[in-house]
Amino acid sequence: MADSVLSAHGLGKTFQVGKRHVVALADIDLSLRRGECLAVVGESGSGKSTLANLILGVHTPTTGEIHLDNAALPAERQLTHRKRIQLVQQNPLSALNPKRSVRASLRLALDIHGIGTPQSRHDRVNSLLSDVGLDPALADRRPAALSGGQRQRVAIARALAPQADVIVLDEPTSALDVLVQARVLALLNTLRAQHTLSYLFITHDLAVVRNVADRVAVFENGRLVELQTTSDLFSCPKADCTQRLLAAVPVVSPSELALRDALSKRNDHDEP
Repeated sequence: MADSVLSAHGLGKTFQVGKRHVVALADIDLSLRRGECLAVVGESGSGKSTLANLILGVHTPTTGEIHLDNAALPAERQLTHRKRIQLVQQNPLSALNPKRSVRASLRLALDIHGIGTPQSRHDRVNSLLSDVGLDPALADRRPAALSGGQRQRVAIARALAPQADVIVLDEPTSALDVLVQARVLALLNTLRAQHTLSYLFITHDLAVVRNVADRVAVFENGRLVELQTTSDLFSCPKADCTQRLLAAVPVVSPSELALRDALSKRNDHDEP
């Protein structure tokens, strides 16, 4: 697509497990538009994490290609590619080096990618912390001295540091309580608008992406089974696995309650 920043074309990944070949991902065509949040959802083993690892260059595709700005990404990623595609992991405590201060972790990201001058990087760290709603006075603390929400904000700031175009968010709020989760999601929305970021939001929970994602891609058994705008997906799910995922989403409106009842009756009718 002309407005896509990242796209997959015929993407597949097969792993060898002993003497068996396990297809983790098969024939995926998908695009992430510039400035968009695309949620990739599915049950455990659906292939969503494999997709994320292929995009990040952790694994090499068995088939197909990944394009960044219409240019195929090589198997061996260069520093310029890693700069443009960043990751926010599920557990910020394990993602951040416990021996490094917040300042050191953010400064390292700036140093590796040559952002600014050595003299300006101190101010850039303070600016990054302010961008994610943290007091720059926290810069000299270590991760263990921060709350879970603060640590995830630091992880987001680290992903912002190289001035990335695409951020892969791998279950970024699942380790947080509901209130902190809502605040982090609101922050992600704000940062996306401010920096024209594109998000690939990996999750098993449709409730999380209800107010964040523009479109939702549903994966099952390594295949893309449904792709709709978020509003259309919530109002008219097509795939059976989408209906199962929606059945676990808390109801927040009369229209969703009606949909829940309709899905329940359909499932009851389908049972032998």
